[in-house]
Amino acid sequence: MGSISIGVDIGGTKTHLRSCLEQGMGRDLVVRTSEWRCGAYDHDIPGLIALISGFADGATPNGIAIGSHGCDAEAECAILQKPLSNHFACPLRVVNDAELFPLAMGLSSGIGVVAGTGSIAVARDQKGRMHVAGGWGWAIGDEGSAPGLVREAGRAVRRHIDLGGARSEPLVEALCEAFGLNSPTNIGTAIAKEGGASALGRHAPVIFYAANEGSSLAKRVIDEGAAALTQLVHHLKLAGVSDKDVVVGGGVILAQPLLANAFSHQISDRFGATVAVTFLDKPPVLGACVLARQLCSAGDGPETSIVSQHMDIQ
Repeated sequence: MGSISIGVDIGGTKTHLRSCLEQGMGRDLVVRTSEWRCGAYDHDIPGLIALISGFADGATPNGIAIGSHGCDAEAECAILQKPLSNHFACPLRVVNDAELFPLAMGLSSGIGVVAGTGSIAVARDQKGRMHVAGGWGWAIGDEGSAPGLVREAGRAVRRHIDLGGARSEPLVEALCEAFGLNSPTNIGTAIAKEGGASALGRHAPVIFYAANEGSSLAKRVIDEGAAALTQLVHHLKLAGVSDKDVVVGGGVILAQPLLANAFSHQISDRFGATVAVTFLDKPPVLGACVLARQLCSAGDGPETSIVSQHMDIQ
């Protein structure tokens, strides 16, 4: 079989692989990340090698690019990159999955912002150094993510009830119904029992439902979530990231216009014309394919940086 380049997008829920042939686009494979990921990077490597090798189906990859959820520092990217490079012996790069967003949208660089099961902002400065803001997990962070919004909604309800607010407030009613509660005083316990980001985040749509029903509490939670995401961009700017483009993806912000619009407005208010927001409307794996082809074109080894080159791949 002929040579192929392979792009891989590893998300918290699913892993998407795409092959690019010399003649054009190849094929896709989507699997649940839990099918091969054990949780610890050093334990994940054999499963990821088997997944990519099986997907290649006998072809020799001439470039592999991987965007991985959870690779929130250069050292974490290297834990995956080094053994994979040794096994496949081709130009190979591991980056954070948010770094795929600008490439997928045809940009050579930019700030990738995720607001889905988690929240994080990632970019590189002009020297190629990786900068990260957020990504702390739903228990103490991930503001603006689905589970983060639910957590903050619970806190908003707690304050509302403690101050003598009415049980009939739409967010109070929506959360009680979502968790099957007779009393809002049990919301904190119900949130803790969910036990994980995905389980907690599945309740996020009720916040937007409540906002549309006139809940001032829900609207405040959404606005504060958007402000927290805006602050992540600000942190990267303070760290020396000069990119103007911010590309936003993630299940909750792409599915909920109230959050997307609040984020756009707050970015505009904070940065004016110096920052432009684009919402991801292409699969992130496309960005991995762009990077894989750049690696092939550059002909460098696994330490190749992201090449500032636009690739027109559909």
